[in-house]
Amino acid sequence: MTYPVFDFDPWVGVVASDAKVLKYNKKLDYKVVIDVTDGVQDSTSVMRTLAEVARSYNLNIANGVPQKKMKMAVVIHGGAIYGILNDEAYQEKYGVPNPNREVIDILKKEGIEFYVCSQILSFRNVPEEDMLKSIDIAVSAKTALISLDQMGYTYMNVNDN
Repeated sequence: MTYPVFDFDPWVGVVASDAKVLKYNKKLDYKVVIDVTDGVQDSTSVMRTLAEVARSYNLNIANGVPQKKMKMAVVIHGGAIYGILNDEAYQEKYGVPNPNREVIDILKKEGIEFYVCSQILSFRNVPEEDMLKSIDIAVSAKTALISLDQMGYTYMNVNDN
């Protein structure tokens, strides 16, 4: 198991492979938008969908994509919004500090962008100021996904449900 960029969880690793097809192609733009809706399953652990974001990034790097050519965005909505609460709001809701904050900071440091749907925040009465400051607020998940699609990002769903 190797960890080309991220190594915060055993499940973000990549198994070595001798695969010869669909390797890095310098003519392509590697742009992915990951749709995250799964809610917090264990408030003391990093959300599995965030580990999938890191694993998806690691897999592309292991496939030969240079980091400077890898662009990734994450659109968060549904129950997943509770995983991106700031520490104070997360502590109030779950009784522990937010374990996702540090991981999001690590992912953002590599250039991964994060957007949250303002519609779901409103529907669930979650104030914008309760979100991590590192998350950008979009009008909606739908408009964010459409905009990123129009910018050439490939849609990817990593949710369990």
